[in-house]
Amino acid sequence: MSKIAASSAPLKRRIGKPKTAVAKPTPKPITGDLSIRPVRPDELAAVIAIDALVTGIEKRAYWNSLYRRYADAVATGQHFLVALRGTEVIGFAIGEVRDWEFGSPPCGWVFAIDVRPDARLAGVASELLKAICDNFRRVGVNKVRTMLSRDNTLILSFFRSQGMMIGPFIPLELDLDA
Repeated sequence: MSKIAASSAPLKRRIGKPKTAVAKPTPKPITGDLSIRPVRPDELAAVIAIDALVTGIEKRAYWNSLYRRYADAVATGQHFLVALRGTEVIGFAIGEVRDWEFGSPPCGWVFAIDVRPDARLAGVASELLKAICDNFRRVGVNKVRTMLSRDNTLILSFFRSQGMMIGPFIPLELDLDA
C-alpha cells in the first residue's frame, strides 16, 4: 500500500465514535530510545492511524496533502515531525512560521500535535513541542502560537502545562450556511 498516494477511499471515513472522555492510558516510560525527527514517507500511515484512533475519523487525503506540503519544507519554515520509540511512530507535530499575519511579527504556529493514547503521560508531546519550538528559534522566531477548540480540555491542559496562555488575538468565524 502506497503511503502517500491518493486513496480512492472517501475523504472522511468514520472509524468509531469519537471519544468525549479518553480512558487514562497506561504510560510507557520514555527510555533512551525516544527520537524526534522529520517524518519519512513510510511513516505517514502511522501518523494517519494515530489521528484516526484519536479523532475517530480517517482522513487519508488530508494527511497526504499535509505530507506533500510540509514533509520536505523545512527551508521555508514548515515542520512535520514524528516521535519514535525505537522505530515505532508514537506521535507527531506539525507547524510553520507565519509572517506578518494581521500585523503580527513572524511567529511559529503549531497546528497539529498528538501522541498515541498508550504512549501518553510519558513526556512525548512535551518533547515534540520542544523540538518544533527549537526549530522555530533557529530561524529567529521568538513566539509560538496555536489555536484549539475551547472544549478540548485535554489539549488545552497540555498547552497550559507547557506555559502557553491566551494570546492577543480573537478568533472570529462566520457560518456560511446561515
